[in-house]
Amino acid sequence: MPSDYASAGVDIASGEAAVEAIRSLVEATARPEVIGGIGGFGGCFAFDSGRWHRPVLVASTDGVGTKAMVAQAVGRYSTIGIDLVAMCADDLVCMGAEPLFLLDYVATGRIDPDRMTELVGGVARGCRLAGCALLGGEMAEHPGGMPDTGFDLAGFAVGVVERDSMLGADRVVAGDVLVGLDSPGLRSNGYSLARHVLLEHAGLALDAPAWPGAQHSLGEELLVPSVIYASAVLAALRAGEVHAAAHITGGGIPGNLARVLPGDCDALVDRSTWAVPRIFSEIQRLGDVPPDEMDRVFNLGLGMVLVVSRPAVGEVLAALGSAGCSSRVVGRVAHGTGCVRFAEDLGLA
Repeated sequence: MPSDYASAGVDIASGEAAVEAIRSLVEATARPEVIGGIGGFGGCFAFDSGRWHRPVLVASTDGVGTKAMVAQAVGRYSTIGIDLVAMCADDLVCMGAEPLFLLDYVATGRIDPDRMTELVGGVARGCRLAGCALLGGEMAEHPGGMPDTGFDLAGFAVGVVERDSMLGADRVVAGDVLVGLDSPGLRSNGYSLARHVLLEHAGLALDAPAWPGAQHSLGEELLVPSVIYASAVLAALRAGEVHAAAHITGGGIPGNLARVLPGDCDALVDRSTWAVPRIFSEIQRLGDVPPDEMDRVFNLGLGMVLVVSRPAVGEVLAALGSAGCSSRVVGRVAHGTGCVRFAEDLGLA
């Protein structure tokens, strides 16, 4: 019997059907600078150089990690793409950059057009929330390399910022205020530890209540999509003097906030200023996870921290609120040695 690609596990027709299924989703994310549509060998973006004086392009790449395994186990694929956009676009905005476009890459054991439509539909939704175009992407069928329903999702994004407006540690000074942006769940970080504790160690089922008395399942809790902060942070930048921004991903608050501190400043973070979502206390309780390990793995309820000039705090908080982003003052910058320190009752109210 003759061999062909289909007998090897790759269905070209399914791939073509999936591309057609997502065409309208991709087109809905287009910005005015986008030229053409999907199907070419590359995505085309006509950069408006007249809008910028000294433009700096900023690029970021990331994936969704083992959160993809939760989506696969639950059979829910419609929101994981939002997580991908958040991981990429919210890194860009930490430099002060406006996200322009994103490209995604989906690897799967077998291309199912319906599943691909859900996955890419989530990416498209995330792009609309971030204000960037889904410029293109790739679907790759890996028969034998992963289960038929298995998948991995990754991507990269490009943004632009005026050189003189770039955020960073060189702008941070003692006396600045820390503004935390709320995150209702794990976002896309720490899932290997969360899955180990909740599913393997504690033996919980994804369709069981998230915790005793919860009205939603553990699977639903673990698939809460990441908040995309990009548009709200850009509004904050327009409203007041923001010096730096830290996206709280792997490394937690200590690891990421330290990245935007100069060597002569410390960040003093007051834990009493925000409520830590219940899922984190469940992970800590069921896994007997030490507090310092929780700090360096999870966001603990803050997905982004802005370092703001003290006189601009009111304007920044108001802009974030108008953009639909819940935020609060969570600490301050003091003279130090470039460390993040947790302290209680700092008189920040």
